[in-house]
Amino acid sequence: MDPPVEHRIDPEIAETPVDSAPPSLRTRPRGRGAFVWLLVVVMLGCIGAVIVFWLKQEPAPLPAVAPAPPPPVAAAVPEIRHPIQEAQGGAEPYKDAKPLPALAVSDAAMQNTLADLFGAAMFDKIFYPDQIVHRFVATIDNLPRKNVPSRYMPVKPAQGPLMTAGRDESVSIGADNAARYASYVRLAEGIDAKKAVATYVYFYPLMQEDYRNLGYPTGYFNDRLIEAIDDMLAAPEIPPTVALVQPKVLYQYADPDFEARSAGQKIMMRMGSENAAKVKAKLREIRRELVK
Repeated sequence: MDPPVEHRIDPEIAETPVDSAPPSLRTRPRGRGAFVWLLVVVMLGCIGAVIVFWLKQEPAPLPAVAPAPPPPVAAAVPEIRHPIQEAQGGAEPYKDAKPLPALAVSDAAMQNTLADLFGAAMFDKIFYPDQIVHRFVATIDNLPRKNVPSRYMPVKPAQGPLMTAGRDESVSIGADNAARYASYVRLAEGIDAKKAVATYVYFYPLMQEDYRNLGYPTGYFNDRLIEAIDDMLAAPEIPPTVALVQPKVLYQYADPDFEARSAGQKIMMRMGSENAAKVKAKLREIRRELVK
């Protein structure tokens, strides 16, 4: 299912209309009581005329009563495959944490948390500071799909264009392209998996709320996160030289199998084998913490 159009819009608060006030507080229009009684009398007269007309007719056979339709079957709620363990929510560093902020005003809390995890300088360099929960949830939901819209990304793109080698009909990903991802890989390797998962569990109610707002009222975001991790772990090992084609503006993989891969797998493939191996190792570590 393709995700619906982003709809992070603060609700407007409208003034209560006069008609919504209790009946005892409304001003009764003049003559309204006489009009109601007249309406009741006319209705009773019509009903009486119908009864008199019916009694004068020959009794007609009663029509066959159609069987009542079966009651609607309630839609099955999808099974939760990877539930968040409540016990993890009491783990450090959030054992005595304050209550969560509302989703609409959660950016400040998320900024402070990410700065604590990765450092303030790294946060300013890599992360977008607004709609952090929504960006994370929307990106995770899209990673197993063909594309991730750039407006959803929680992190800024790698510096510089894709580095290529060769020319004309023999273009490939350049050997130095992997260096563009070095800061992201160092960031991933430095993540404390236990602390990251504890942080994720603490903020999970906000992520679940945002995931349902995306258009999955019975969905479970943690299941989607595990799907995204497993999909990225399934990214193929790429050869030292990866051929590219350029049918329009953007480069594509010349190998149809590579080009058909998900957005998450293509990210793993673009960063180079060595970087991908390091990121996959950290993803496995985080996955183990999530599914205990």
